[in-house]
Amino acid sequence: MTSRMTGSARAATGQRRPARDPGRDRRRGADPGADRRRARDRGRDQPESAGLPDDFASRVLDLTEAIPPGRVMSYGDIADYLGTGGPRQVGRVMALWGGGVAWWRVIHADGSLLAGHEREALRNYLAEGTPLRTAGDGRPGRVDMRRARWDGVS
Repeated sequence: MTSRMTGSARAATGQRRPARDPGRDRRRGADPGADRRRARDRGRDQPESAGLPDDFASRVLDLTEAIPPGRVMSYGDIADYLGTGGPRQVGRVMALWGGGVAWWRVIHADGSLLAGHEREALRNYLAEGTPLRTAGDGRPGRVDMRRARWDGVS
């Protein structure tokens, strides 16, 4: 039986990876064009031009800029307001291009702070006077969606 080594263990001992059997994939029934199609399809979830947002993305970003200080909208609220896409699509736009707008005003529907951005978001919420709910320990835990949600009009 051959022992399995990770790449770093192999490198440390100077051993090389065993030669690959070119017929192995065919025996398993793999599609020979699958790698090409995967490489081609990998770019489909990316925008046509990584530097320029499409029409949907531009509308999401415009609406995000229109949210008044101290108010928020959820990802789903934005999708509903625009009448197209969904929360995940809005989230994708924000992940790609949201850094140039007030990204902290677009949040989860439950008002929870954005993972990985809690401190910066909380700093902005406090500066703008966004209504917050306190956690059990008395610290701000989430945005009070009942009071902070913006309907896109008022």
